[in-house]
Amino acid sequence: MVNPLRKRVKVHLPAVGATLLGALLWLSACATVPITERKSLNLVSDSELLSLSMEQYNQVLRKSKLSTDPEKVQMVKRVGEEIARASEAFLKDSGMESEVKNYKWEFNLIEDDKTVNAWCMPGGKVAVYTGILPFTQNEKGLAVVVGHEIAHAIAKHGNERMSQALLAQLGGLALSVVLSTQSAETSGLFQAAYGVTTNVGVLLPYSRLQESEADRIGLILMAKAGYDPREAIPFWQRMSQGGGSRPPEFLSTHPAPQTRINDLQELIPEAMKYYTR
Repeated sequence: MVNPLRKRVKVHLPAVGATLLGALLWLSACATVPITERKSLNLVSDSELLSLSMEQYNQVLRKSKLSTDPEKVQMVKRVGEEIARASEAFLKDSGMESEVKNYKWEFNLIEDDKTVNAWCMPGGKVAVYTGILPFTQNEKGLAVVVGHEIAHAIAKHGNERMSQALLAQLGGLALSVVLSTQSAETSGLFQAAYGVTTNVGVLLPYSRLQESEADRIGLILMAKAGYDPREAIPFWQRMSQGGGSRPPEFLSTHPAPQTRINDLQELIPEAMKYYTR
């Protein structure tokens, strides 16, 4: 039996009607990014996004080799847990205490020296690749990376990217139908929005605006966790110098390194207000 809703999706709406519907969806699904107070589009429910996130997270782990170096593994977990605690405090301080329940933190170190990358899935699933450790060098450098990636999750940048993909590809009327009845297609869109590949793990194609927000929030998170936010400058300098003529994968969709460093220098005084040695 054909679902009547699915048949209805195939009807082409007039351009004006579709535009108005998209505008209404935008207004009704706006979320506020903490600190920057930017309005972002969040069309996907938390439960749907967390389910998709867990599915993709488990898929990546099944295809990856986890590090067995106890010192490095414990360092990743230690830094991650410190920033996770700071993140939950940050959410509460920002009036978003109800969001804390959505995070079930987990931290893994993936053995892959050729991949200079790290990511945090919605829901708090974090992975760091061993290829980025020569650039972090120590716990403070690692805190820069983990704070930045967790900031993406707290700001719901993943939801925003997926919502943009849904809106652009399916149109306003199809959104609720796709999210509720077409799990395979939804999963495909999730993968497209998150740029999941088997050879480099997960790299979210964040816009430069999202990257700047993650930098700002990430500095505050690491400062609240007791890590000096000024360590972000030498870390990004090392990342910039280590890429040669071609930037590492971690930088491929990010702002120009010197632009980022200049911006971070302006953001550090704000983050220092949260820093307690």
